[in-house]
Amino acid sequence: MGLGGGTWQRLTAVVLVMAVAAGCTAQGEDAGGANDEDLLRNHDWTQMPGTTARNGVLRVGALDRRIVEQDSSGGRPDPPLNLAGPHLRSDGDFTVTARMSGVGDDDGGSGLRLYGRVPVIYDEWRQERPSLRVGVTADGQVEVQIWDGEGDEPATSKAFDCGCSGTVTLAVSSIGDTFRVAADGRRLGTVQDPGVFAEGTVWFGLEAEAEAEAEAEAEAEADAGEDERREGWRLTRLTARAESGDSLRVIKAPQLRQERSDDSLRARAADVGRPFDVGTALAENPLLTDSRYRALAGSQFSMLTPENAFKPQFLHPRRGVYDYRDADLLVRFARANDMKVHAHTLVWHEALPDWMRENDDPEEVRRTMLRHIAGVAGHFKGKVAEWDVVNEPMSDDEKSYTDGDLGLRSEQSPWFEAMGEEYIDEAFRAAHRADPKARLFLNEYGIEEEGERWDALYDLVERLKERGVPIDGVGFQNHEYAPGDRIDPETFRSHVRDLAELGVQARVSEMDVPVGEDEEDGQQTQADEMAGKLRVCLEEPNCTSFSTWGFTDRYGSTADIRTYPPRTADSLPWDAALRPKPAYERLLETFDEA
Repeated sequence: MGLGGGTWQRLTAVVLVMAVAAGCTAQGEDAGGANDEDLLRNHDWTQMPGTTARNGVLRVGALDRRIVEQDSSGGRPDPPLNLAGPHLRSDGDFTVTARMSGVGDDDGGSGLRLYGRVPVIYDEWRQERPSLRVGVTADGQVEVQIWDGEGDEPATSKAFDCGCSGTVTLAVSSIGDTFRVAADGRRLGTVQDPGVFAEGTVWFGLEAEAEAEAEAEAEAEADAGEDERREGWRLTRLTARAESGDSLRVIKAPQLRQERSDDSLRARAADVGRPFDVGTALAENPLLTDSRYRALAGSQFSMLTPENAFKPQFLHPRRGVYDYRDADLLVRFARANDMKVHAHTLVWHEALPDWMRENDDPEEVRRTMLRHIAGVAGHFKGKVAEWDVVNEPMSDDEKSYTDGDLGLRSEQSPWFEAMGEEYIDEAFRAAHRADPKARLFLNEYGIEEEGERWDALYDLVERLKERGVPIDGVGFQNHEYAPGDRIDPETFRSHVRDLAELGVQARVSEMDVPVGEDEEDGQQTQADEMAGKLRVCLEEPNCTSFSTWGFTDRYGSTADIRTYPPRTADSLPWDAALRPKPAYERLLETFDEA
């Protein structure tokens, strides 16, 4: 985010004051003016992940949320932010004041993150956008980190000696292109500002880091059946004030309920003549920050699939530590708009926090899986209609389909390594115990086409049914990433009918059809592919729903993440400007023809 022609279209001033006790004066602790807007006590912070609110004070605990890549490598930090709480809109200079207690010394690290634009999560990858993090480290330094929206890591990191601990007061001012950093009235230094708040918005995040000793203690408590976060810090004050006569507004979270439209996919689905849902995968960040995305999501679809919020590394990041706030937000949106929730996913070999892979004792791995299912499915009991209980159990290794092997994934799956095929039985039975009224699905890709993968999947479902496993349906993902993935709808139909003979339902669960720039009539091909699969679902009684994996290229997970920021793909029914494409029109027509 560079400066245009050496000047800015706007100037931003930020002053952060964090009251910090040891070595800090009471003058800083009570600094403020009559025009201060209390952001903590007058607004909703109950949906902020990692926090507990009591008597106007927020206790911030260490979630240690991290996003691993599909091969289970890496582990980029994924700190939370307060999507359903207040944020700021300013046309100039402003002051934010925060009082923090319990920082420094034994604290693993405390931070306040101010986002000029919120991050985007693309299926286990986080795109950082402009933001500023200011915090107190365990050794009492004040650390400032700045992301400019051009990379994963901070573009600038600078630490200032402070000797801060206990209850602290910090100030960070930004005027023009410079942040000025002070602690309890003492100026510490400056940092270049690349235009973090150039769009005039500020979103809040609160972060705590656990020391290794505290984390070990938390794991011991989790093993004893406790869910306690003793490490962390407390936010006792957060205010905002406009400076220099500039405008500052505090914006509350938007209303979740959206206007309905009679000319929509969900309206067409309601007229099918039997229960049938049209759905999409949704992400909580754009849902709360992009009004057009939110309006389309609520008006066009009757079912949502959480894109990431229900995956273990997002809601169960540490042993014994669950945080459902982001996932609960999606459920609240669904309820506000009379949408069903197809919950995704309880058991998978991907999107696992590191701690779920650390134990190689088979019985302990089994207990981990069963505790996770009981905790998560139990929390959402009665709130979701369906679960993807087991996701992608089939192997990508051709050798797994030869010499009597059954085609099940063993590589990178701690569940199969510990229990073999029985993990699938155990998972479905545990999910049924936790949420008896929910429909339970197995979800897989590449099974739309003929071949050994489909044959092995069918045989697996048949074995599960013979053993009395409570499986209700199979999700066909229908990711058509390349022309070779595009399958004749009649082949798909034959598989849906095969499942019907077993008494099993089917659904299109994650469809997207990327088309390349060199593909002539690519969008028409995309429309034909989606319409063809929808038509089969509408004509086969055991096919219960049709869902795409996202609905707009603006946030589509097939974006090219080899560049920063990612280059959007052309794979979904709405383009990056949220304009409907031919695929949307063809889906409407297909409903009308049914």
